[in-house]
Amino acid sequence: MSFIKCILILVVLFANSATYSQQKSVLSGKITDTEGSILPGATITIHNTRSITVSAADGTYKTGFVPAGKYLVEVSYSGYQSVVETIEISGVTIQDFVLEYSITEQQNVIVTGVSTAVRLRQSPQAVDLIRREALLQHGGTNIIEKLTQLPGVSALTTGPAIAKPFIRGLGYNRILTINDGVRQEGQQWGDEHGIEIDDYNVQKVEVLKGPASLMYGSDAMAGVINIQSLLPAPEGTITGNVLAEYQTNNNLRGGYGSLAGTKNGFSFNLYGSYKGAADYQNKFDGYVFNSKFRNTSLGAMAGYSGVWGHSYLSVTNVGQQIGMVEGERDEDGQFIRPVAGGDEVVAVDRDFKTTQPFVPYQQVNHFKITSDNSFRVGVSDLDITVGWQQNRRKEFGDADAPDEPEAFFDLGTLSYSAKIRLPKRTYWSTSFGVSGMQQTNKNKGEEAIIPDYALFDAGVFGFTQFHKNNITLIGGLRFDNRHVAAKEMMEDGELKFESFSRDFRNLSGSAGFSYEASEMVSLKLNLARGFRAPSLAELGSNGAHEGTNRYEIGQQDLKSENSFQTDAGLSLKTEHANIDAGLYYSNINNFIFYHRLVNTTGGDSVLVDPDSGDELNVFAFSQQRVHLYGAEIKLDIHPHPLDWLHFEHVFSVTRAQFTNAVDGSKNVPNIPAARYLAELRGNFMEKGKRVRNLYVSLQSDYTFRQNNAFTGFNTETVTGSYWLLNAAAGIDLMNKNRRKMLSIHVTAQNLTDIAYQNHLSRLKYTAENNRTGRVGVFNVGRNFGLKVNVPVNFAWK
Repeated sequence: MSFIKCILILVVLFANSATYSQQKSVLSGKITDTEGSILPGATITIHNTRSITVSAADGTYKTGFVPAGKYLVEVSYSGYQSVVETIEISGVTIQDFVLEYSITEQQNVIVTGVSTAVRLRQSPQAVDLIRREALLQHGGTNIIEKLTQLPGVSALTTGPAIAKPFIRGLGYNRILTINDGVRQEGQQWGDEHGIEIDDYNVQKVEVLKGPASLMYGSDAMAGVINIQSLLPAPEGTITGNVLAEYQTNNNLRGGYGSLAGTKNGFSFNLYGSYKGAADYQNKFDGYVFNSKFRNTSLGAMAGYSGVWGHSYLSVTNVGQQIGMVEGERDEDGQFIRPVAGGDEVVAVDRDFKTTQPFVPYQQVNHFKITSDNSFRVGVSDLDITVGWQQNRRKEFGDADAPDEPEAFFDLGTLSYSAKIRLPKRTYWSTSFGVSGMQQTNKNKGEEAIIPDYALFDAGVFGFTQFHKNNITLIGGLRFDNRHVAAKEMMEDGELKFESFSRDFRNLSGSAGFSYEASEMVSLKLNLARGFRAPSLAELGSNGAHEGTNRYEIGQQDLKSENSFQTDAGLSLKTEHANIDAGLYYSNINNFIFYHRLVNTTGGDSVLVDPDSGDELNVFAFSQQRVHLYGAEIKLDIHPHPLDWLHFEHVFSVTRAQFTNAVDGSKNVPNIPAARYLAELRGNFMEKGKRVRNLYVSLQSDYTFRQNNAFTGFNTETVTGSYWLLNAAAGIDLMNKNRRKMLSIHVTAQNLTDIAYQNHLSRLKYTAENNRTGRVGVFNVGRNFGLKVNVPVNFAWK
């Protein structure tokens, strides 16, 4: 803590000394299209600052004050190709922009995994981007499920409320989730632990696929999901949204409201939301008992952006109550629920229709406060982000005491990063810095699965980008050190956890190359070395909790995972079609996985829970060398002159094998099946007066059979193929001044009501249905959804 305070004090001193010498610089001009028509409401973003501006009714714009320097400026307007240019802003800089009507977007800008913002086409790494408008058009129940439309992204789920991201077959602590500049820490080692981020408030998501340890350290070995939520409104405006949602399958109902404003550099942002759902249903299981959930979220942000830089403080709090599906049924196949006294009764209609979970369930509260700062120090920029978050996760499993948690994890994390961005020198952009976290975990319930521990993590890195003409080179090095100390714990007079400490040191790096051969063709190649230190669950777990049938035993001698990955990509854009294709290969040493333990007779090792009487399979952690490879292809056909028509295709496949077979199986667990998405979409009335941006789509979602399951120790089973048919439609309604009054989005998922099990669904391994003989619970059946979004937008005078 004292180290961070010293950094902050020095930053303030440097910033104050530099502030008075900074020139007040603004960018102004006019936005028109190729026909000379003005474009009011175009968005002008100066990246690496918090400056966002909207053009006025006459097409003119003027940004707020920014430090003098070279910036990547992005100008966007619905239905037009964005313009992205590097502009030197000094004093009052005049720059007009001319936008061209386009049916596809080709000029996205990313900030994830790079020293400074770059065009997406110039990044050697595989990165996908999705914005709020596209998220609103999806009918999922959480942010991770909505991201599974992207190539290479999948989710390990426990019902509709819990989804853990997987990128190219790797998940858990191998993926780093960042929310508004701070790494999200919420016991992500657990299967039934999701991420506590409000999907209604997400404005933009960048998904970096492949090792990103260079910029982020441990836990970014498979990639990064960068979620941006609390953003300042454009200068001189007050904006907001009121959103209502309903879904038919589980009676999901949700509401969201936000309000943000910026005036003379001062910004505020407020939001709140609620989402509740009863039990979902499918044609094989009927209503799935205790798959219900309730989410609430509140957040606020305030700050200032000026000639010296910017400083913003944000606070969020997310609360969840999530039922845990065990799948227990009577001999007639009816779901049963535990009641006081140790008895069980058949679940009745009212039990399925409430949003209040029954035992077992978990209650999560995630509080986070973030300080995001950037200061102009001389001719360089110093970025400092400090975040504090507390994740309090309670698990309830006793029907005789439903309000007393059996397990209670209290995780506190202080994360920090400080980065110097040197001024751009001709073709070079360079940065260096430090980042890490300090973390403590305490058990406050009767049951403990992982020990109390303290963790300190720190890393130093240097990163550079070179861009000249059509060539971009990106690379750097990073060194990390992580210290973990677990505490001894006694339970009923016996040793539950023994104390231990471990240190993990790693060197990571990457080197990437992109070449824009023409406006149509670009090529990418990236080499990266990533790593991941073992989690505390893998090192020291000893127990089981509600929602699983596993008793897990950690291994204190585990080593860090290390990977070396090669990525190659091709992008081809023509008048009639866009193609993005990528291949990747990764060699992972010391890959950590869990497997069942074998008893002395050769069968599965089983423990009996003394409280519930349930039999628990005993699992332990082990390490092996793994080879992982795959491909991703995205094709968008938009035949000219039928510019309203899009025929989009996405295909993803990942394969991973152990070097040596484990109990007769060489397949790595939790690898998603190959998937092929095809969507026929029509976009109409982009320039309508009272009705605008009508879209209609029909999607074919085919998931192949997963024959390559990790069958060692009966850990996984083969999963059959399935084909889902989805549809969506939406429209914007405008007022007489051609301002958007509201947007309506209608979705239909699994139209043919297919009963299916995804390979990464944990409910696939719940109890057998005694009447049908089917093992596990199936995924969500037919589901219709409706969203109505009312925007708020007016000038702040």
